[in-house]
Amino acid sequence: MFTRSELEIKTIPELRDLCRRYGLRPTGNAGYKVSWITSLMAFPAIALNQLQEGRGLKRLPFEDFQNIGAALDRMGTPTDEQSALIKISLEGRRMKSPERWEQESLLNLYKAKLLLEQVMDLLGE
Repeated sequence: MFTRSELEIKTIPELRDLCRRYGLRPTGNAGYKVSWITSLMAFPAIALNQLQEGRGLKRLPFEDFQNIGAALDRMGTPTDEQSALIKISLEGRRMKSPERWEQESLLNLYKAKLLLEQVMDLLGE
C-alpha cells in the first residue's frame, strides 16, 4: 500500500491527515513520525489477518449464501407485463393513486432482487 520511503518524506501533519482519512490512530506517541508511519504501513496486513481470524467483517457461511439464493428463487422473475411496468416506472412515469403504491412496491421489489443478485455475484467471487 504505502512504502516507507514515500511516508518518510511526509511531515507529521501530512501523516496525521492520511491516518485521519483512513480512520487510523498512531501507534505510540503522536509526536513522532514513526508512530504514524507504523500505523500506515501495518494496517493492510492487520486487516487481512483480522478477516482470517473471523474478527470484524466476516465471510458468510455457505448455508447463509444458499439462503440468499433460495430467497432469490422464491422471488421469481417478472412477467412480461410486470417487466413493461418496471421499464416505464424506471422512465419516471407513475400511475395515479392508489395503484401508484403498488407500482412503487413492484419497482422496489425488482430493485431488491437486482441487489440480491449483485450480492450473490460479489460473495461468489
